[in-house]
Amino acid sequence: MGKQEATASCLDAFAELASPACIDNPYPFMRWLREHDPVHQAASGLFLLSRYDDIYWALKATGDAFRGPAPGEVARYFPRAATSLSLNLLASTLGMMNPPTHTRLRRLISRDFTMHQIDLSRPSIALIVEARLGQMAPALERGEAVDLHREFALALPMLVFAELFGMPQDDMFGLAAGIGAILEGLSPRASDPQLAAADASSARVKAYFGGLIERKRTDPRNDIVSMLVGAHDDDADTLSDAELISMLWGMLLGGFATTAATIDHAVLAMLAYPLQRHWLQRDAVGVKAFVEEVLRCDAPAMFSSIPRIAQRDIELGGVVIPKNADVRVLIAAGNRDPDAFADPDRFDPARFYGTTPGMSTDGKIMLSFGHGIHFCLGAQLARVQLAESLPRIQARFPTLALAEQPTREPSAFLRTFRALPVRLHAQES
Repeated sequence: MGKQEATASCLDAFAELASPACIDNPYPFMRWLREHDPVHQAASGLFLLSRYDDIYWALKATGDAFRGPAPGEVARYFPRAATSLSLNLLASTLGMMNPPTHTRLRRLISRDFTMHQIDLSRPSIALIVEARLGQMAPALERGEAVDLHREFALALPMLVFAELFGMPQDDMFGLAAGIGAILEGLSPRASDPQLAAADASSARVKAYFGGLIERKRTDPRNDIVSMLVGAHDDDADTLSDAELISMLWGMLLGGFATTAATIDHAVLAMLAYPLQRHWLQRDAVGVKAFVEEVLRCDAPAMFSSIPRIAQRDIELGGVVIPKNADVRVLIAAGNRDPDAFADPDRFDPARFYGTTPGMSTDGKIMLSFGHGIHFCLGAQLARVQLAESLPRIQARFPTLALAEQPTREPSAFLRTFRALPVRLHAQES
């Protein structure tokens, strides 16, 4: 990092994170940033925090020291929002809201999208996992390479969402085909054509969810959307159709690509650390420990994508972040801070064994799902999909190995894949 040290005063961390070297392996640069420029101001004026303690404090202080953009400020942070459906939908998602609006919306969603409700879906998620592995098995057993990313990691969250939302599977696959375009269009560096493609996909998602809401209102079933649009006799407040559409759009974007990426990273961890596979052959506590360590080691979202605006001048590490500055947190760097997690580059599920979800044995919170008022609503759903998948992959394909090196998407924000080819090694006689 000598060259970067010599040019620290003009370094743009966001540009560096988008470089090919960081797409391949961002952690050396994150370590340098955390040690040399932990409260970094990028060329755009955004501040980026990379130390665990600063990130944890900032996440916990959102709603107090930090806030999301007010409705009248959206154009400042998203200049093309006036003409972009995707950016307008993003601006209306739960993560952009401030109390008391945020408090109201989160309560209305949380009353139905509960941990208990997700846990009730475990048997159906397990069936989906078994079915996808069964579809992969013939080709693998013939000695062929299979793209685990496309055939399993992408397919599983799509099928799980279809189940939870009460949608036909083909409809979900059709909507999911446009998610990549939407995510590209939401990048601060997106071109006008990319944003236009995102808006076209968002329009299809919005129209579909509008029709789905109407169908669930007239013919409710046992699914999340039916519950969200259904009557609650003990609660006069309800979600408007516009609020529900933006929430479903946000859930789809927030839970699809990130879950797929985490499944990919979990399989890579199984292959890279065979001595740690025993955690997947133990009880649910051991599986949970393996899942939490995957989430810590390879956070699917590198940094927070939504503006967090300083409510006052804030001093961190000798740097003054001025009032109204846009602050983001580098989640992946915090998860590998040695001041929070000993020997942080070592894959060690023992650090999460026997603890509450997300909590290490040293009492530190794994940051991949956020913290505070914007803690990820889909955290339990992602954990259940991983916990139901990994032991079954290990049991069914114990000789699974890489067929060739995986290909990553060139994204600075989401650490996702284009392909993860695997095959079975022949058993030694």
